[in-house]
Amino acid sequence: MNFVAAADGTFELAGRRVRCALGRAGVTPAALKREGDGASPAGVWPIRKVLYRPDKGPPATALPAEPIARDEIWCDDPTDPARYNRPAKLPYRGSFEKLWRDDDLYDVVVVLGHNDDPPVAGMGSCIFLHRARPGYEPTLGCVALGWDDLQAFLDAAKPGDTVEIAAARS
Repeated sequence: MNFVAAADGTFELAGRRVRCALGRAGVTPAALKREGDGASPAGVWPIRKVLYRPDKGPPATALPAEPIARDEIWCDDPTDPARYNRPAKLPYRGSFEKLWRDDDLYDVVVVLGHNDDPPVAGMGSCIFLHRARPGYEPTLGCVALGWDDLQAFLDAAKPGDTVEIAAARS
């Protein structure tokens, strides 16, 4: 199944459209995506896996799922090509996104296959599907859904499915 997050702030989920948040700079072609630009990269991205906080309980999903630990991060430092756009552990001196957060946004994180095979330093990292902030505030480039819609996504998604980030609804 191909789930679609559109630039108009909607997400196709099991035959219905729900609200989503995208990057604060909108949607940009993947070839133009740059680290820190705040844009969501247009394209069709494979779902790699689900990461979750074990203290919040494992999500019900057919997708591969792994618990995260308090010291786990995702490297977003383009000066570290060996770790760029990959998970790592603290302590780490470069730039990173902390996976264990206090604000509930990353209680469940769906890792999307943007710029990961292999990663090209500076072309964007940490493109996830995760829980939306209150009011669906823009993300730094991820796709974000309300909690109930994220759970519905996890129920519907299967290995081999994709998430498309579309500049315009087709």
